[in-house]
Amino acid sequence: MNNNILPKISAKLEGLEKELEGKLFYDHTMRLLYATDASAYKEMPLAVAVPKSKEDIQKIIAFAKENNSSIIPRAAGTSLAGQVVGNGIVVDISQEFTKIISVNQEEKSAWVEPGVIRDELNLHLKPYKLFFGPETSTSNRCMIGGMVGNNACGARSVVYGSTREHVLEIKGFLADGNEVVFGSLTNAEFEDKCNGINVVSELEQAVYQQAKEILSSDYNRNLFDANFPKKSIPRRNTGYALDLLADSSPFGDYAEKFNFCKLIAGSEGTLFFSTAIKLNLVDALKPYSALVCVHFESIHESLKANIEALKFNPDSVELIDHYILECTKENIEQSKNRFFVKGDPQAILAVEFLRDSQEEIDSIAREMEALMRSENLGYHFPIVYGEDTNKVWALRKAGLGLLSNIPGDAKAVAVIEDTAVDVNDLPDFIEDFNAILKERNLNCVHYAHAATGELHLRPIIDLKTHEGTALFRTIATDIAHLVKKYKGSLSGEHGDGRLRGEFIPLMLGDEIYQLFVQVKKVWDPWGVFNPGKIVNTPPMDTSLRYTAGQDTPMPETYFDFSEHNGILRAAEMCNGSGDCRKTEKSGGTMCPSYMATRDEKHTTRARANMLRETITNSTKTNRFDDENLLEVLDLCLSCKGCKSECPSNVDMAKLKAETLQQYHDKNGVKFRSKLIGNTPKLNQLFASVPWLYNVSTKGILGNWIKKSTGFAVERQLPLMHKITFAKWIKSYSQIGDFRNGNVHLYNDEFLNYYDVEIGQTAVKLLNRLGYKVLVPKIGISGRTYLSKGMLKEAREIAEQNIKDFENAIPNDGLLIGIEPSAILSFRDEYPDLCRGDLKEKAKRIAGKTFLIEEFLAQELDAGRIACDSFTDETERVRMHGHCFQKSLSSLVPLKKILSLPKNYTVLNIPSGCCGMAGSFGYEKEHYDISMKIGELVLFPTIRAEEAITLIAAPGTSCRHQIADGTGRKALHPVEILFKALK
Repeated sequence: MNNNILPKISAKLEGLEKELEGKLFYDHTMRLLYATDASAYKEMPLAVAVPKSKEDIQKIIAFAKENNSSIIPRAAGTSLAGQVVGNGIVVDISQEFTKIISVNQEEKSAWVEPGVIRDELNLHLKPYKLFFGPETSTSNRCMIGGMVGNNACGARSVVYGSTREHVLEIKGFLADGNEVVFGSLTNAEFEDKCNGINVVSELEQAVYQQAKEILSSDYNRNLFDANFPKKSIPRRNTGYALDLLADSSPFGDYAEKFNFCKLIAGSEGTLFFSTAIKLNLVDALKPYSALVCVHFESIHESLKANIEALKFNPDSVELIDHYILECTKENIEQSKNRFFVKGDPQAILAVEFLRDSQEEIDSIAREMEALMRSENLGYHFPIVYGEDTNKVWALRKAGLGLLSNIPGDAKAVAVIEDTAVDVNDLPDFIEDFNAILKERNLNCVHYAHAATGELHLRPIIDLKTHEGTALFRTIATDIAHLVKKYKGSLSGEHGDGRLRGEFIPLMLGDEIYQLFVQVKKVWDPWGVFNPGKIVNTPPMDTSLRYTAGQDTPMPETYFDFSEHNGILRAAEMCNGSGDCRKTEKSGGTMCPSYMATRDEKHTTRARANMLRETITNSTKTNRFDDENLLEVLDLCLSCKGCKSECPSNVDMAKLKAETLQQYHDKNGVKFRSKLIGNTPKLNQLFASVPWLYNVSTKGILGNWIKKSTGFAVERQLPLMHKITFAKWIKSYSQIGDFRNGNVHLYNDEFLNYYDVEIGQTAVKLLNRLGYKVLVPKIGISGRTYLSKGMLKEAREIAEQNIKDFENAIPNDGLLIGIEPSAILSFRDEYPDLCRGDLKEKAKRIAGKTFLIEEFLAQELDAGRIACDSFTDETERVRMHGHCFQKSLSSLVPLKKILSLPKNYTVLNIPSGCCGMAGSFGYEKEHYDISMKIGELVLFPTIRAEEAITLIAAPGTSCRHQIADGTGRKALHPVEILFKALK
């Protein structure tokens, strides 16, 4: 279908929508958001369905049959071969089919719905001391249904194999709409099915009869032996798994019973629609873990060492190459995870050992190092233990997204990234592989699963050019021939989809391919289930996300996007990997509105997709003048979580602010936005009569004002203090020995009018710790303007503040701030708002601005602050960090200073955004979602604490949200420390 749905089918979709218990969308925006996944492909679907029940799925199948359409099952949408891209109805099971139905501890099994997230399943299984073994780098958001569809596996597949090995039974729908259960069958039960006994329909009988016919044939079985990948290759996802199904008891002397689950796993939703899956579970991981992170001078050396490492029975061996290591240097989050890296290795092998004791691991590690050194393999062998291993894995897993950070249009493309060969062939295969790339003048990234003969190999190609698109096909063809030479699998774990389906006849021969075509035809005679994947695929270089020869518009912007070559390319950095779909159970901040709604529309990915499509395709002079774009951006809280947690560093807060300003240029600024942006000016007017302002926020008058201006009546607006901080500091006589010199405190717009008491406490605390506090004349931060996309005003403020900073603060001076969102604007937005010399000055100043927690932590490390200045009493403190603090700084300094009193137990609240996000939570239409975000982790954690527990929250918005959501008063850290002074 093209972008415009014909009226006739639109009327039919309207009828289907009325029949469903769940939701059906066929507007342009929703279809656009589901037109891509994490692959290079894009195709507009007919509609997007979010079924609520099995009956909904039956109705959607029936509709597709009757209307010559199709359905595309979709979970997290992280497919790399275009598996969930197509022109049918995308059926999103990620919102409703998320139940863990049952766990059988004795049998070591669990029934789950397909929308259950893999890591969340393992969290649920922890009390049972059980574990679902297969994993992927996307395990904090990938879902069991998607793992079955792709036969996913991951780092520990050398131990646990792939998903296929762990699927016991599957319940769901055949293409005729009948519900069936597939599982292990005795030979007698298999014969019964073939004879039409205990089947639900003729179609069920037909699939068994066909299996018997194909797999009983000696000719076919010989074909399988001669043409399928080597049996020594554990990762093998090329085509349908007929070769594995043939090795079951009805067809020879095999221990394995016949089970169609082996065929369905890896079939990419082309044969069956699953609604419940029974999984095999394994015993929980061994208690002690370590990674030996061996450094190498070359890829070839690392792959030879990989063979040696496997002699020690590791749980995984993962490769990280120098391209990824370089990318991690610039990534805010991942640069912290490079602690184990020495020098600039060309490759690192992370060799994992899980054992019963650390001594056992150390012994194995010493033996392995001795063997490798004797073979002149590796130059550095650091061992990373326990929780620190998570940092190494985070570094490795971020590789996929980090590759999108390469400036410009040439990107590391998923085209030949899924090859798998016998592990002993891997060094030679990669040498041949790189020789082919060299002939094409291509560079390639190498990373991932060395232990099982699979590396994710991504050449850097510009798919916006005709040359790049031609190379996309050429390199795919070249490598397919190379994989065939080694009798490997063209797809090890990412599937065939529409990317590799075209090469199956080459890889396995036309006779086997025709068997696949027959399988698809018998299982799905109407072509309902995910057509165009594995078999009958369109050419692999069609329906690409980018059109060869397309222009890249470069609209003038207020923020400087030059490091990305323009705002469009900044949005294009999103490659669809879906890290923004992780939930509150996974931790982190990104993306709060998705965590609360579980709606794809409210992911960072959706916003980036919409922005990319709008800027690229708009015919308007002002490409940002689009109500649909604003709608998709609406629930972005500008929390900055994506700036650090998105491996591609997609800064949606910055992109949203720019979009709003561009929209304002055409349509003007709405009254409420003006009111919020200009709040500091209003405060200045009311500064002499704060009581008048405070009266206007309460009672009947307050509710009337809130209603008429679009604020939630449920909220208590912040109250102005009776005196400004600027006035108080002028009259306050600071007392102390000031042995540590002067410190400059930023009097931001929140501190000056609302949080005056916190400012007073901060001054007294700093005095007691030996610092004289100076308050330089630097204006408001502009945060209120930034939050509403009023960048013209914000730029003026930024430019003036940079000049004032230079005039007011000596070269060796620092500026410290109490409110994170205000002081961190110097570090984050100011350099991007300015140009020329001012930009360079802004960059220098950014390095001289600190949260007060950062400053105190540095002074502690320097020995100028001591723990013995603080009480010996015992307290319990739960801390909630501000979003900007988490993204642009760290919670480490916060915890460090709150732990200054030696008997204070300081525990982080594993919450993301509090949900207030400046004015967001005050706005009428956002109040409910704001509170829902708070209820994810923050509110329940605080409610569970005893009343005497201290709650620390540096952010003014966070403290107000905690008060509204729990009735508890949260304190700024300086208040806690001041009370703790001896």
